[in-house]
Amino acid sequence: MEKLQNYINGRWVDSHSSEFTNVLNPASQEILMQVPTGNAQDVADAAQAAHEGFQEWRSTPVSKRVQYLFKLKTLLEDNIDDIAKTITLESGKTFLEAKAEMVRAIENVENACGMPALMQGEFSEDIAKGIDEYMIRQPLGPCACIAPFNFPGMITFWFLPYALACGNSYIIKPSEKVPLTMTKIVALMEKLDLPNGVLNLIQGGHEVVDALLEHPVIKGISFVGSSNVAKYVYSKGAAHGKRVQAQGGAKNPVIVLPDADIDMTTQIVIDSVYGCAGQRCLAASTIITVGEHKDITESLVESAKNRKTGFGLESDVQMGPVITAESKNRVHHLIDKGLSEGGRLLVDGRNAKVPGFENGNFIEPTIIEDIPLDGELAATEIFGPVLSLVHINTIEEAIRFINSGRYGNMACIFTSSGLNARKFRHEAEAGNIGINIGVAAPVAQFPFSGWKDSFYGDLHGQGNHAVEFFTQTKVVIERWLKEWNRKF
Repeated sequence: MEKLQNYINGRWVDSHSSEFTNVLNPASQEILMQVPTGNAQDVADAAQAAHEGFQEWRSTPVSKRVQYLFKLKTLLEDNIDDIAKTITLESGKTFLEAKAEMVRAIENVENACGMPALMQGEFSEDIAKGIDEYMIRQPLGPCACIAPFNFPGMITFWFLPYALACGNSYIIKPSEKVPLTMTKIVALMEKLDLPNGVLNLIQGGHEVVDALLEHPVIKGISFVGSSNVAKYVYSKGAAHGKRVQAQGGAKNPVIVLPDADIDMTTQIVIDSVYGCAGQRCLAASTIITVGEHKDITESLVESAKNRKTGFGLESDVQMGPVITAESKNRVHHLIDKGLSEGGRLLVDGRNAKVPGFENGNFIEPTIIEDIPLDGELAATEIFGPVLSLVHINTIEEAIRFINSGRYGNMACIFTSSGLNARKFRHEAEAGNIGINIGVAAPVAQFPFSGWKDSFYGDLHGQGNHAVEFFTQTKVVIERWLKEWNRKF
């Protein structure tokens, strides 16, 4: 069985670890590759390479740095189908979902190509007589990304292109569940001929994460994953003097008002709940109807029943499996928990069987109605294809329920009332707000916001927040007197 390597200082090298885990196709349980568990020595090697590479890269003019990104954009576009196929094989999502993921990744590369303007400083002349003051931006140093399993290609690109364009060297640590995509992308990036040490990739699990958080050379950490781990990464990284941005979990509510367009709302909500099998931090989870709900309930049930589940490379499949057998069992447990709390099962997707893929981690679309608002299911991120349907009398009550939760990644509303939309936009406690939108995913020019337990740190990924994160400001105050201007 082929074993994955690390990419350090411009070369593919074996891990110092002798232990490996299997990378499985979640639709079939086929072993795709073996990935090393990694260790602290791997991190030390990558950190040293990144430190050495940073010395040259930081002095490379930003106009030259972005030329590499222009080439990277073309490389990704030319290979998008091949990358998307790899994403499908190791993560389970459909081919179209995987391809859409890479489109978003490319958008961030494109946005970072504007870095000559994005990282411009500020200048004030004569703050006092003969004294000028200005601020410049300089790169932070070697930085690292600890990426999740659910978007093997996209999420690293919330950070990587900005880090490189700002003059930092970079270390990528993909999820050990889905390491093939970034391995393929880094292999493509070899064609860019970046200076050695500027780009590094290390495989591994918990020991590698801890070593990244502790190593003194690494100045910044970007993380996306569950809230418990995000809090751990933020706390430990900050304790070791690092700048940290840690995106956590979510429980994304959607309010449907009586004046919402039923057909449009149904389609968008169903795509939001069941896209990527519910395994995304912006997946709608709890659908809150306000007032009369019979029509929208029936429409959601009918649409959920008709959504086809299967292997993501088959053209008519709309939803793939969850990532592991453990994830499947966890989702089943949470469904059972919701029923034990008094919820009613409207659509049961448990124990789904897909012909030809009987061993896959499949769960078909599920809908549970009337879960208690103070119950475990209402507060827990399911990360699976489960829609919790609750009915509330007023928009005020619905907003209060939303704001009582621990998460604040996304909240959406469907309505034809501008007044209610504005009220919701103003009062809902979430970092990404959708109005007649099911997945309020910011484009590359805007930060991927998040509030409360959905984010730990100050600066998010993407946009100007990424520029702020990957640079440090230096203020210069200078005086030049006329009598110093002598001719020699």
